[in-house]
Amino acid sequence: MKRYLIFAAIGPLLGGFWLLLTTTLMSGFWSKPPNAAEVGKLLTVFVTTLQYSYLFGLLPSLMIGAVEDILFHLKRIGAPLRVVLVGLIAFAAAELLYGSRGQDSGAFQFIMYGLVGFIPATISAWLVHRYVEEPQPARTAPAA
Repeated sequence: MKRYLIFAAIGPLLGGFWLLLTTTLMSGFWSKPPNAAEVGKLLTVFVTTLQYSYLFGLLPSLMIGAVEDILFHLKRIGAPLRVVLVGLIAFAAAELLYGSRGQDSGAFQFIMYGLVGFIPATISAWLVHRYVEEPQPARTAPAA
C-alpha cells in the first residue's frame, strides 16, 4: 500500500511540472535564456494548475506503480534493474500519450515528452526501493 501512496504523491507532482516545462520549451516561450520574471510565471502557472496535474496524473501514476509492484514480485529482477525498467516503461507510455502533441517533431520533442513519464516513475520507484520495507525471502534452517 505504501508503494502506491508514493507513486500517487510523487508522480503527478513531478510529471505535471515536467509536462509544463516541456510545453513551455516546445512553444518557444523560452527561446532565449529565461529571466526571473519568466521563471516566476512558470512557477505561478504550476501552482495554479497543480490540482489538474493530480486529477489527470493520478491514474497513470498508479498504473506505473502497479507495473513496479508486478516487477517487484519477479524474484530475478533486482531493485536497480526494476527502477530502470519502470522508468523505461513510463518513458514509452508518456511518449505515446504526449509525443504527438503540436506540430513539432524530432528527437528533442521525443525525449522531452518521454521524460514526463521517466522522471517521476524512476524517482518514485527509487523511493519505494529505499524507504518501503521489502520482505526478505524466507530462509530455511540448516539441518541438524
